[in-house]
Amino acid sequence: MTTREILVTCALPYANGPIHIGHIVEHVQGDVWVRAMRMAGHTVHFVCADDAHGTSIMLRAEREGITPQQLIDGVWRQHTADLRDFRVAYDHYSSTDSATNRELTYGIWRALEAGGHVESRPVKQLYDPVREMFLPDRFVKGECPVCHSKDQYGDACEVCGSTYTPMDLIEPYSVVSGARPVEKESLHFFVRLADFGELLKAWLEERRAAGGLQSEVVNKLQEWFDAGLRSWDVSRDAPYFGFEIPGQTGKYFYVWVDAPVGYLAAFKELCEGGSKAGLGAGDYARFIHADANGTELIHFIGKDIIYFHTLFWPAMLHGAGLRMPTAVNVHGFLTVDGAKMSKSRGTFINARTWLDHLDADYLRYYLASMLGPTLADIDLDLKAFEERVNSHLVGKWVNIASRCAGFVHRFFDGRLAATLPEAEHARYAAAAEKLSVCAALFEARDYAAAVRAIIEIADEANAYVADKAPWLLAKDEGKRDELHIVCTLALNYFRLLTIWLSPVVPGIASRAFDFLGSPVSRFEDALDPLLGARINAFTPLATRIEPKKIEAMIEASKDSLQPNAAPTASPAPAKPATQAKTAMNESATTATPATTATIAIDDFARLDLRIGKVLGCEHVEGSDKLLRFELDAGELGTRQIFSGIKAAYAEPGKLVGRHVVFIANLAPRKMRFGVSEGMILSAGSGGADLFLLDVDAGAQPGMPVK
Repeated sequence: MTTREILVTCALPYANGPIHIGHIVEHVQGDVWVRAMRMAGHTVHFVCADDAHGTSIMLRAEREGITPQQLIDGVWRQHTADLRDFRVAYDHYSSTDSATNRELTYGIWRALEAGGHVESRPVKQLYDPVREMFLPDRFVKGECPVCHSKDQYGDACEVCGSTYTPMDLIEPYSVVSGARPVEKESLHFFVRLADFGELLKAWLEERRAAGGLQSEVVNKLQEWFDAGLRSWDVSRDAPYFGFEIPGQTGKYFYVWVDAPVGYLAAFKELCEGGSKAGLGAGDYARFIHADANGTELIHFIGKDIIYFHTLFWPAMLHGAGLRMPTAVNVHGFLTVDGAKMSKSRGTFINARTWLDHLDADYLRYYLASMLGPTLADIDLDLKAFEERVNSHLVGKWVNIASRCAGFVHRFFDGRLAATLPEAEHARYAAAAEKLSVCAALFEARDYAAAVRAIIEIADEANAYVADKAPWLLAKDEGKRDELHIVCTLALNYFRLLTIWLSPVVPGIASRAFDFLGSPVSRFEDALDPLLGARINAFTPLATRIEPKKIEAMIEASKDSLQPNAAPTASPAPAKPATQAKTAMNESATTATPATTATIAIDDFARLDLRIGKVLGCEHVEGSDKLLRFELDAGELGTRQIFSGIKAAYAEPGKLVGRHVVFIANLAPRKMRFGVSEGMILSAGSGGADLFLLDVDAGAQPGMPVK
């Protein structure tokens, strides 16, 4: 076998909020692949970083009264903890705000300039006169010029699918301030993608033929070539959090320029940091130079960022004299119970919420059992998840060890038989041979097929144990030798399954190897049975999932202020700003209702909206979403209100003294943390993207809002 040297990355999580289970799909897919390739004997380096620049980060930091650097540092710590606890084992996890990334970004930019691939020209953009800033497309909303749906983003309508420019919107407004934007001209910088058109076509077809790009991806990109490659706008105007373009005051690189460079920066930092893998500073050039023969660069990404990784990124690399990716592996989206993840249903589950309730390996196993090499979406059916984990991991795998280990300790001093009879040895060899195909399946990212093959052998092992019935053999002193052989083969079945499952469920597998007293680092170790070895006392390696744990996780993920009895009507927003939704990322998409049902003035009058002054605000222990407010409500006294905005306000103490708007006549809701006596109003799409409504000076606690 030829040993390969591979650099693997996963797409960078955006540093504007917590990681959720949709993100985890990609990181698990990459981690399983890396672990499997290492067990196949290859040398693999695995790096990632936080995507730490952009308008959204700048605005969130401003809202929280901290610097962008403080914000991204805190999110970085949260992201690394979540990924670590999901057993995603990066060799190095960096940030795109690093000095190394700045240096590499500037180097690529200067090479593109020197090659004549950069142009500049004035561009008309919408400008927020209140915030004094140019607005990215997705920070402008208005009425679709085609189907006239309300509240559509400035680049595309999510109702009819039409694309347009923000200037085409009817009655546009800024999602930052709610103000009507004005047109203003600014000098922008572009990379001429057409310069790389023929190169990119050839690279795409070459990679498809070599298995480095799925055919669905190449076919989709053909639409861009058919339309003609347009120059890529790579600049943004101040105020902006990012890297300033060299020699251009007040001009910054668009986040998608320096974000993929973060892959290279993370690897460079790994090479220069005394790597445990034996890398040195010279290895960076060996992997990244244009003629980096004998090494590979492989990306794992979601299908929403195909264009950036298969057009813009390869063009940037080639223009700078650097190697282009060997493969870009694309996966589909995650749905839960057949639908898009939803905060109201509790299926928009943050990574930490999952970890608070369920083992990370359980989700890793389920995802692996669903992941194939295509772009098909994956559905987390929570009932099927429960049944699959309980049946496969506990009932078919771990149960083999739990049924046999006790006999080995009771009768054979904890030691396996030194030899196996020919029939049992042949049975083991046949099972090992059947599973040897899994190495190629893991490499091809057909994890679902690998899991199916593993479970077939688990069924075979359990049938063997059931047929031999060691619990009956143990009752007959004359059958001790047979009992020893049966338990030894059964535990070798268990070890065989553990070896092949270890890339998928590394936490449980590590405990299993500890029990066997024999760690394994290569798939080839599965070829021979473990004989004559002493095993340790068996302790439970995995337990069945109780439905109440899933129910508790869903409850913890729900929007926390749904009333027990919903009001008969809800007020229509009086100003566009109250219904604004800020994109988490300038390239993200968030579905919003096309229209809001009209109501009568009498319906609005039924709501008692009041001003409240924040007397106290604190995190709620045991909840990753709630803050507890104590409000001075004037003549109404004090009110306790729980609000699900923790992700947007990391330092709740800074809200003390602020005035907010709340619904005073909402039926009190009894929660496990206490009674919530109202609902505080905020604007945004949820999670980290929420903004408390502000109140002009002079407004007093208890005043009605009309």
